[in-house]
Amino acid sequence: MPFRARHLAVGASRRTILAFLAQAVASLPFCAPARAQTDPLIVRPKFSLRSHRGERMSEAHLQGAPSLVFFGFTSCPDICPTTLLDITTLYAALGPHADRLKTYFISVDAETDTPEILALYLQSFDPRIVGLTGTEAELEQARRSFLAFAEKTEGAGGASWSHTSLIYLMDAAGRFVGPLDLSQGVSIALKQLQFVLPGVKLI
Repeated sequence: MPFRARHLAVGASRRTILAFLAQAVASLPFCAPARAQTDPLIVRPKFSLRSHRGERMSEAHLQGAPSLVFFGFTSCPDICPTTLLDITTLYAALGPHADRLKTYFISVDAETDTPEILALYLQSFDPRIVGLTGTEAELEQARRSFLAFAEKTEGAGGASWSHTSLIYLMDAAGRFVGPLDLSQGVSIALKQLQFVLPGVKLI
């Protein structure tokens, strides 16, 4: 097999594996922090990215308070802005407890999503949401550590991205607890957040 054909075949196989892993993570059962990361598929966050405020951030920033992590891109037409609006609504529902939850929006588009672009984009959402970006290599490392998937696609309307759309809920130790469910409104999500906000009665 010619080198280029072999390279493309390997690339396609790798994309298939990453997509399978992303789907598997999305289907993991929700669990309390005491049982976090006991599944065979373990999310081990590792990244060094630039925030929309210009600071360098790493997986260490996931510690100290529970957090949400979501992958997307600023030119996304529907899923990303809808999800960020849902998270904004969730913050409003948390009321006085909102500052106890961190959220990180990690871009999958290194070419377009600079810190400046992210800063403009995030003005439409809750100010506690932090945008993160970097080089393609840095973003790929972040995705792989979360077992997330992203692939650039070309269509009639131009370039777009297929990517993992689940919201990762992390506990205060930076461990993956499970996918946060906002598909049925904030009530289910608030119940899930009680696992990582001990002593707080949210509903």
